[in-house]
Amino acid sequence: MFESVQGLLDEHDAIQAQLGDPAVYADQRLARKLGRRSAQLNGIVEAYNKWHALEDDLAAAKEMASEDPEFAAEVPVLEAALEQASAKLRRLLIPRDPDDARNVILEVKGGEGGDEAALFAGDLLRMYTRYAESRGWKTELISANESDLGGYKDVQMAVKGSSNDPAEGVYARLKFEGGVHRVQRVPVTESQGRIHTSAAGVLVLPEVDEPEELDINQNDLKIDVYRSSGPGGQSVNTTDSAVRITHLPTGIVVAMQNEKSQLQNREAGMRVLRARILAHQQEIIDAENSAQRKSQIRTMDRSERIRTYNYPENRIADHRTGYKAYNLDQVMNGDLEPVIQSAIEMDEQARLDAIGD
Repeated sequence: MFESVQGLLDEHDAIQAQLGDPAVYADQRLARKLGRRSAQLNGIVEAYNKWHALEDDLAAAKEMASEDPEFAAEVPVLEAALEQASAKLRRLLIPRDPDDARNVILEVKGGEGGDEAALFAGDLLRMYTRYAESRGWKTELISANESDLGGYKDVQMAVKGSSNDPAEGVYARLKFEGGVHRVQRVPVTESQGRIHTSAAGVLVLPEVDEPEELDINQNDLKIDVYRSSGPGGQSVNTTDSAVRITHLPTGIVVAMQNEKSQLQNREAGMRVLRARILAHQQEIIDAENSAQRKSQIRTMDRSERIRTYNYPENRIADHRTGYKAYNLDQVMNGDLEPVIQSAIEMDEQARLDAIGD
């Protein structure tokens, strides 16, 4: 059982030797890569050692059970512990998404519903910000297109974590948030007290760590500058500070106008563009290897309705996992972990089932 673990144990030993070499840290990109892989393997090594120790203890207890009642009583306890350890190790051995340890750029866009949809987009952004705070992550508003009533027509926020453990990575926990989020409530603009349904789209993009990680040919870029529009400082509408970047090979377009300088908008635009290109490349890989993909519910598709937020009933419901709870007020205040965990557990089970097929 778990014959494949030995190769991972050997890899872990080799990485520890590399990390012990000061010369490795001259290449920070390599050091980060090794650190992330080490963090992932640490959990597997610990789980394997625990499983192996329990297996030895159980064998010894069974051998002594006929001679000592205390050992006989210990057998079922050890069997249960070994079963739990086996299940944990089996889950840790599921191939992980290579982007799990990455930070993310999270985009929220008001959908059908006009001003109410924009207000809901703002509520979702606040929910994700509060959730990030609860996990000790940092958030950074990159771009925001506000609506007249204070919500967002669209907004982009970077979320940064500090753990090298892929299981605790920002993308690992937020990637299942991509899709259409539907809200049912009485809008502030509704004078008759009628419940309306509107929606907002969420897109979760793994962020590129460094510009050098994703080589973009400058000749593949078309960059247009224009005057910013909408609310802003004195420089808005007076200089060509807004930037639109088109990546010609993929057709991906990013527009930035929040910053006052063209250079700042260009840097922010390139940051988002790299994330979108990285996601585009992964989508191609997923399509080519669809038969081999283990994840059944990973999505960055805004067209898929994934969740409903029903305010009159204080109900939150995830349509992919079947999760339902009546604590919507707490969820909107950042208590999102149980909802996210339901998606993670469903994905892990799907991966396990695929491995067994």
